Amino acid sequence: MSVPYETAAYEPPESPESPEEHLERLLGRALNSFELPDETIRRLDCALAHDSSLHSAHHSAGLHRETYRHTWLLADGSALTLWELVHNTLPGAAPEHEVYIDDEELRTATARLPLPPDTPEFELPVLVQLSPVPEPRHVYVPDASADHARRLLRRAENQDRPDVGTAELLTTAFAHQITQAFGRPCRAGRTGLCFSLYEHAFLLRDGTELSLWEVEHTATPDGRHMCEVYGTEDAARDAMERRAGRMP
Repeated sequence: MSVPYETAAYEPPESPESPEEHLERLLGRALNSFELPDETIRRLDCALAHDSSLHSAHHSAGLHRETYRHTWLLADGSALTLWELVHNTLPGAAPEHEVYIDDEELRTATARLPLPPDTPEFELPVLVQLSPVPEPRHVYVPDASADHARRLLRRAENQDRPDVGTAELLTTAFAHQITQAFGRPCRAGRTGLCFSLYEHAFLLRDGTELSLWEVEHTATPDGRHMCEVYGTEDAARDAMERRAGRMP
């Protein structure tokens, strides 16, 4: 069955929108945008990136209803979602748009729509459920993050540290979080060795996240502390095991 929303162009690939432009367009077409809390609009002023997806759709006897999930990544590392309801009130009528701050309000608004019950003489409804938008893994602190990344890479002594391309990406970092990593242990092959593993997670200006994995250890000929930096956790842990004498 052909479904009208399959050809909808909410995010034209040839003309990508900024988070601000997307929000402006959403609020401009929503009949009830004035009902959104001022605090919600203020939070969205610091959005770094956005994602939109079709959440569900129902088409029956010339009436239709679609719901869209619009999620913005904010500068503090949190995410904020608005729900858009698109529907017509009469067969062939122009679509109307409404926007809500949570799915409970969305369900209440959906329940009042004049969609007929599903019976054999009507076109079967179409329901699409998509996976949730993942929340960011870290709570970032805005700081001199680009400088932190530069200093971290500068003190790395391993030859296979992240390349120049990674360093260039990190010049756009504006927030970061450092956490000590736990999980698969590394057993030292010799007594007196000390190993620590840290994840340095960076939030970039385009909303993407990038992590560097720092290994600090004393597996050096003179027992001094050494810093190595890797682009993945697996690479960092493999290096720890090699240094500890567990791998050739």
